[in-house]
Amino acid sequence: MNIFRLRSLLLVLGVLLLSSAVALGDEWQVVVNNGDLIPGDSRNFNSYNPPSLNVTQKIVFRARSKGGSSGQPAHGVFVREMLKGGAPVIAMFDRNTAVPYPNNLNSTFIEPPSFPRVDIWGDMMASRGVHSPVWRYFIGLSIETRAGTTGIYADPFGSLITGASNLGEVPEFPFFAVPGMGALKYDVFPGAPAVVDKTIVYKGNFSVDDGSRTGVYYRDLQDAPAGGESPAVLIANNDQTLIPGTDILFGSTAPPSAAIGPPPTYDHQLVVFAGFDNEDNPTAGGIYLTPLTGLSPPMLPLVEIGSPVPGDTNGNVFNRLGEGVSFDGRFVAFWGAWGSKSKKLILQCPDHGNRDRIRYCRKLYPNGFQTSVPVFQGIFVHDILTGQTTAVAKSPDDFDDFVFWNFSGRVPGTGGGDDDGELARWRSSAFVAVSGLVDGIHTDPGYHVAFKSRTGIVDPKTRYYANPIDGIYLGNGPKPRLINTLVETGMDGTLIDPEAVDPEVSSGDSTPLPVTEMGIERDGFRGNSIAVTVTMGTEEVGWAGIYLLTVR
Repeated sequence: MNIFRLRSLLLVLGVLLLSSAVALGDEWQVVVNNGDLIPGDSRNFNSYNPPSLNVTQKIVFRARSKGGSSGQPAHGVFVREMLKGGAPVIAMFDRNTAVPYPNNLNSTFIEPPSFPRVDIWGDMMASRGVHSPVWRYFIGLSIETRAGTTGIYADPFGSLITGASNLGEVPEFPFFAVPGMGALKYDVFPGAPAVVDKTIVYKGNFSVDDGSRTGVYYRDLQDAPAGGESPAVLIANNDQTLIPGTDILFGSTAPPSAAIGPPPTYDHQLVVFAGFDNEDNPTAGGIYLTPLTGLSPPMLPLVEIGSPVPGDTNGNVFNRLGEGVSFDGRFVAFWGAWGSKSKKLILQCPDHGNRDRIRYCRKLYPNGFQTSVPVFQGIFVHDILTGQTTAVAKSPDDFDDFVFWNFSGRVPGTGGGDDDGELARWRSSAFVAVSGLVDGIHTDPGYHVAFKSRTGIVDPKTRYYANPIDGIYLGNGPKPRLINTLVETGMDGTLIDPEAVDPEVSSGDSTPLPVTEMGIERDGFRGNSIAVTVTMGTEEVGWAGIYLLTVR
């Protein structure tokens, strides 16, 4: 459907819905679950990363199976279009897919190391991919070299093409080099690339003589091999870009979000990203908006370290801001914290998952990893048209914590691994997704936001939460501020998926499995549709899948 016609239909729909109260849909829809076969494979899906979707319910997700007779699970990025009734799950790419040009070694993908994303208004998808070297070339007449082990892959014109690659040092592909750094290649592309129209926006890490560097870049793709020969454009990096309004270089940048906006004209490609002087203890930086235009796109501060906390009567300001921002073209949702009070936690290494990573974690932290989280934190939304920032939920008034931890990354001596190619470590994240289109209208200040949070008390002996309740909740704004429960731990799993029953109970008694885990990513709420991952039961006796809910 023509993109402008689609927007017009959504605006008309919004007028019809204005007089109706916003409520949750009648039931969850199963996008895919453990009962489904992986396309082209005899094994079932087993685990999932939180998905991304667009306004027409095209859902793209990373998933895998259990290991088969070879011991190697199936990995891939998959797609299902829910508005096309009965549409099957198809593979964007998996371990049987050849890496697109450049590839003179017939290499296939090994895995997608992060969640994929899709354009909010269009069909283009993008994902990182890891693989063995794809390009064989010679230095001089006799020195054979092989290069290209990771990249960003997208389908703006139907077939999969290479949008970015760590082939920047190869003479044939100078357009893949780090912008402004000569014939220098990227090392890795941390996080998940954003997509808007025919453009990818991504974080890229690279190395120089005195250490590692990182930045945010965009590249317009063309209907040609390797996306054409136009190079990427620098938005900001920690090698030469000053934090706006300061004489301080960025110390870190975060994976971006992008969309067409703002309404009602929808005539700009915009990107939003977080950047700070010091990632662990920021004193400057914030969340910035940049139009994707020209070779030196300007940066507009939206919310910064030192900005006032909305609704706070004590004069508090933000001293921490989350990296995982969600953006729908008008509204920016983010995590923020303030004050000096914190709760001390001791995190224990996981019992399930990658065996090498578990062993590495236990070697580093045999007695647990000690850290802390702010007592005062919350979920907020910034409106780029009005300049207003509003609170959705705060601790300790509404919930106790919005920060979740996992031990992830590359284990030394084991190759590329998951995530961003950096060494495995404890990482914290807040999860939030925003939509201003639940009512079909993007020109009014109303929005809805889905977020993950925790309720619980820290045990003084273990220094961790005792029997916490985690959940994904739906808030709205700018007023009135209401919070609905979407899914939370302990909930009857059959309310999400009728197949979530205990298989060890006799067939005459269908015992529901309880919800134990859930996940949502920054592009998991588009239009009036929310897509999440939910796990019921345990790893040994459990069920899981990706599920879709309509908000109306």
